[in-house]
Amino acid sequence: MSNLKFTSEHEWLRLDGNLITVGITDYAQGHLGDLVYIQLPDTDTSYAGGTEVAVIESVKTAGGIAMPFDGKVVEVNAALNDEPGVVNEDPMGAGWFFKMTVADTALLNSLMDEAAYQAYIATLD
Repeated sequence: MSNLKFTSEHEWLRLDGNLITVGITDYAQGHLGDLVYIQLPDTDTSYAGGTEVAVIESVKTAGGIAMPFDGKVVEVNAALNDEPGVVNEDPMGAGWFFKMTVADTALLNSLMDEAAYQAYIATLD
């Protein structure tokens, strides 16, 4: 998983060519509990970094997924509309939320790598 980057809001990002795939971490899904509803962002739409673009509801709480950087959502994981539990089963794989493009993929360098993220979550529990 060394090609992953992480935010302090427990989102993971993976660069695939010029696309960035975004999802939530295993830590996040574990704290949310069973997901029951996901509202995905609109495709072919540009959003400012920090804008909430997806809504997630679980048996415990509701929350949002923010756009990590200014960018454009180009694809969503439509399977999550009917099966939000995929995020609980495979948050770092099949449970991805959306794919986006950014003007400069070097922005990913400002995020935590896996070792830094593991150290970060160790301070939370």
